[in-house]
Amino acid sequence: MKRPTYRLVLSIALAAIALTTNAWSQELQAQVPGSNAGRGARFGIALGGIGRWSGTVELYDGANSAELGVGLWSGAVSVSVVGKRYFFGSRVRPVAGAGLWLVASGAGENGSRSAWALVLRAPVGVDAGFADHHALGLIGNLNRALWVRRGNPEDTAPSVGRLVPLPELYYRYAR
Repeated sequence: MKRPTYRLVLSIALAAIALTTNAWSQELQAQVPGSNAGRGARFGIALGGIGRWSGTVELYDGANSAELGVGLWSGAVSVSVVGKRYFFGSRVRPVAGAGLWLVASGAGENGSRSAWALVLRAPVGVDAGFADHHALGLIGNLNRALWVRRGNPEDTAPSVGRLVPLPELYYRYAR
């Protein structure tokens, strides 16, 4: 019997996004993160990073932000929570952060169990604002597996202890 683990992860992520954006809706400003930004939210899509495609909600207060992302790989769902810091108040600004990334895939048809991975993320890159409410970003995510449960119960090989870089290109809209 297939367990719907990815549906559970996706449901929790969507509920968190709904609750978070509702709580901040009274204080949103049409600005972008930076030293003089105030408080607000940005919504976006990304190519790469935590999935082939992903959606994000980013809440910021000045130069600091918290980001929740939900991504999709082939047969897997990813959820990521990252704290970020934007440097300088210009339209093009460096960004760095740290957070966690959870990847889950359901059980396969060949009797394999669901697979899980908890990964430490460190995004480093640049964010460029344009046309007041819009931004493009290029991030290099450095990732290191903290815990892995493979789909094949007979596979007991330890996870690789090295940093794995993954690029990410994103578009964000500030509301």
